[in-house]
Amino acid sequence: MTAADILIERLIDWGVDTIFGLPGDGINGIMEALRQKQESVRFVQVRHEEAAAFMACAYAKFTNRLGVCLATSGPGGIHLLNGLYDAKFDGAPVLAITGLHHHDLLCTHSQQDVELDKLYMDVAAYDARVMGVAHVEPVTDIACRTALSYRTVAHITIPTDVQTMTQPKRSERNLKNHTSSHFADSSFAPDPAAVRRGAEILNAGSRVTILAGAGALQTGGELEKAAEILGAPIVTALLGRACVPDDSPYATGGIGLLGTRPSQEAMEDCDTLLIVGSSFPYIEFLPKPGQARVVQIDMNPIRIGLRQPVEAGLVGDSASCLKALVPLLKSKSDKSFLETAQKGMKHWRELMFERATRKDKPMKPQVVAHELGKRLSSNAIVTCDSGTITTWWARYIPVKRGQMHSVSGTLATMACGLPYAIGAQIAYPDRQCVAFVGDGGFSMLTAEMATCVKYKLPVKIMVIKNNTLGQIKWEQMVSPACRNTASTCSQSISPPTRGHAAQPPSPLLMPPSAARFWIKLWQHPARS
Repeated sequence: MTAADILIERLIDWGVDTIFGLPGDGINGIMEALRQKQESVRFVQVRHEEAAAFMACAYAKFTNRLGVCLATSGPGGIHLLNGLYDAKFDGAPVLAITGLHHHDLLCTHSQQDVELDKLYMDVAAYDARVMGVAHVEPVTDIACRTALSYRTVAHITIPTDVQTMTQPKRSERNLKNHTSSHFADSSFAPDPAAVRRGAEILNAGSRVTILAGAGALQTGGELEKAAEILGAPIVTALLGRACVPDDSPYATGGIGLLGTRPSQEAMEDCDTLLIVGSSFPYIEFLPKPGQARVVQIDMNPIRIGLRQPVEAGLVGDSASCLKALVPLLKSKSDKSFLETAQKGMKHWRELMFERATRKDKPMKPQVVAHELGKRLSSNAIVTCDSGTITTWWARYIPVKRGQMHSVSGTLATMACGLPYAIGAQIAYPDRQCVAFVGDGGFSMLTAEMATCVKYKLPVKIMVIKNNTLGQIKWEQMVSPACRNTASTCSQSISPPTRGHAAQPPSPLLMPPSAARFWIKLWQHPARS
């Protein structure tokens, strides 16, 4: 067996059945190994390596399995980086495999002589250069285990000539079969003392709010139990949109500039906050320090207290922590805080419906999002791009129980929407997969439509076209540095035609802090 054969065999042992990538002469040995194992592992050829990394990220997000992407040496490996940072920031387990120049010509100014292991030092939690055939097995095991255990990015780079070597020259200390493909689930129960402390704080609060993120996606039932007992509205960060369906009596929707007024009011008026699996980064939308007592649940102890001063930190997976916490909670007789949020949501939904059913010409993006939402299947997977399109997705496409939704959360990169949907469709061929994208982000990786055609993927693509990079343009309007250029430097496709400008958001529909931002924006002289 060649080094490449060992690599692919080991990935199969780890349960990998799909690899996204683009061929190149720097990975010819790996491509041959994949060809020989094509009945066990599927190679999905993309049109751009960045898309391969996005697809691997989406595959990992939607399946909780290891996503794998493959690129050739030099520029191919460089192209993966944006999608890999997306995976790192959103906690998706992804393994990147890259080719490398011939081992005895590295650092000699040869063609495509990029030391990718050095380039990946920041993005990858485990980053290794294979030094020989006997090195492949232990490195692959550690890379897969690291990505899965820490829900992050791992990277293996293999010189092109090493890929086809067959003689495993072992050092005297590298004993054969000393490693394995076993993976120990890192889920663990929280400290009982921390659970009791958290329950005491939550029971003492009179106005409790729950903030749920990506770490709470599999805990909807427990979240709703906690919300019912505590009389608490459930506010969701973008990555946690599908924690509970939008028609849940406890759901108040998103938070931040794309969020809802009831969610922001729940944050501004609460005296106690329970954060479940979220590191929502915009701290200006969270309770002011000293306003609320905070209990936080997170798998990563480093993230406890990251955004808010915390009195009780429960370290563990959200499901285990909530199952330990909920039995200790005492039902609140006064549910007025939740009832106020529910009344606010009734009014908010009426306002959203009014905006979503307007008959303006040209059609408003809210209308398209609303109509799409009505037609989605109960188990649809919806992906979105970054920009103004994210606003319409977050506000006008409701999450139904059983659906999955995702976006580039913390990196907030453009171009992810279509590759995300392709990754989802590869993972779930029988489910409805929809990419809801803007013309700016879609045009960056439009070539991936060819990937859909090649593999006969029934991905649905909804493009909202406004002839401009809308989010960038709005931000430029309030930036003194761009005061005289906002009308031109964000044009993405062609000069805007009359009537196609983005509709200014109504401050009446916004949280107070967001309303102040947009009022300032739309009163700016550059708007003309």
